[in-house]
This record gives sequence, structure tokens and C-alpha cells, in this order.
Amino acid sequence: MHELESEYHIPVLYYETLENLITDKNGVYVDCTLGGGGHSEGILKEIGDNGRLISIDQDEQAIEFAKNRLGKYGSKWSVFKNNFENIDTVLYMAGADKVTGILMDIGVSSTQLDDPERGFSYRYDTKLDMRMNRSSELSAYEVVNNYEEGELVRIFFEYGEDRFSRKVARLICQRREEKPIETTGELVDVIRKAYPPRSEKHPAKKVFQAIRIEVNRELDVLKNAITKSFNSLEKGGRLAIITFHSLEDR
Repeated sequence: MHELESEYHIPVLYYETLENLITDKNGVYVDCTLGGGGHSEGILKEIGDNGRLISIDQDEQAIEFAKNRLGKYGSKWSVFKNNFENIDTVLYMAGADKVTGILMDIGVSSTQLDDPERGFSYRYDTKLDMRMNRSSELSAYEVVNNYEEGELVRIFFEYGEDRFSRKVARLICQRREEKPIETTGELVDVIRKAYPPRSEKHPAKKVFQAIRIEVNRELDVLKNAITKSFNSLEKGGRLAIITFHSLEDR
């Protein structure tokens, strides 16, 4: 019924997404968060020869990967390097007016998390970065080393829902007075000191999430994209959003 190449993993909510999103096999669909291309390929397999998929991603590395994977679908598929916050601009460039369905799979992709050089994960000791769009000026390094203590507290509390936000922010500011915090390993070392020993979850998880959201403006982008997506749907069209934490849900 649904076929997937064995070398690619099945993305989260793969079957549920296809079953709820695709209402017209000859419709026009948008995958706002291309990533590894799993959902995009699923849509391309389900739509007919007259159907069309427009994919968006701001990560050049993801786009190049997806071109190798999805190029075989020819004119059924087109891809644009942009932030899905600008879905209205992308649709104009693609020559599409109203679309049948829109998918957003929010957050960092597994490809980005698993790439040590991108600095998204506390599992690797690497340069602080966390930019989904590598041409953006703001990176995790600037947030950690240049934001005032009060602003760090706000970010960690609002975006990470971290109850140790004040202590983490204070320790970061103390450490960076000695020298800049340059790597994820150095940041994890500071964060650990704010947490009681033997914490059940990794102490850096919430802080890393908060910094990533700040660097990539994720909540603002989501809010703007939802509004523009509703305006871009044809009558009876569907918007599917996959989220992974309470901030996105709210």
C-alpha cells in the first residue's frame, strides 16, 4: 500500500500524515519542512501524474540531499530554499495560487541532529552553531556569549521551560567572563553545574532547545506561517502540523 525505499527511515506520523493530508490526488501540496525528504516522497508517491508537490527548506544541505532522492519525480516536484515563514512568496514563485494541502513538521530534523558539525546536539562536542540556515548571522555562539543575563533567563524559561533558568544563566555569564564559551561541550559543562546530581533527564536538553528556538526564531516563524498557510489553502484544503513540545502545541 505504502512503499518506502529501505535505505531511508520512515518519518514520524508518516502514514497518518498521508491519510489525513491528501484529499485530491491531482491537487497541489506543500511540504514546508523538507528535511530528509521522507514526507515529501510519501506525498509524491500518493499523488497522481497531474498532482504537484512544492517543498521548502532553508538548509542547503537538506535540499541537495533531497534533490538526489526526489529528482526522479520530475516536474511533479519543485523545491525552494527559503524559510517556510515566507510560504506566500514561495507559492508566488512557484506559480501556485491556492493549494490543496500543507504540511509542517516542526523542529530540528534528525539529519541536523546527527551531524556533529551543526552543533544542535549535546551528544557531540563541537562548535556552537544551531543555525538551520547556515547563512544566518545569529548562531548559538552569539546567544550564549553576547546576550545579557536577564535575556538568557527569559529564553531558557520561556523556550526551554527550565526551572533552573536563573542559575544556568548566571553560571554562563560567570564562565564567559573568563573566556568565551565556544563549544557544545563547554556549554554542557556549565549547565551541569546548575543541576542537582543524578538528574533523570540530560541537564542540557531544555537549554539547548531554548537556544535553538531563539537562534532560528522558531515560534515566530510558526505563528506567521500558520496565518499565511490558512490564506493559501483552497476551500476544503487541509493544514497538517506535527509538533514535539508544548510550546509549539500552544
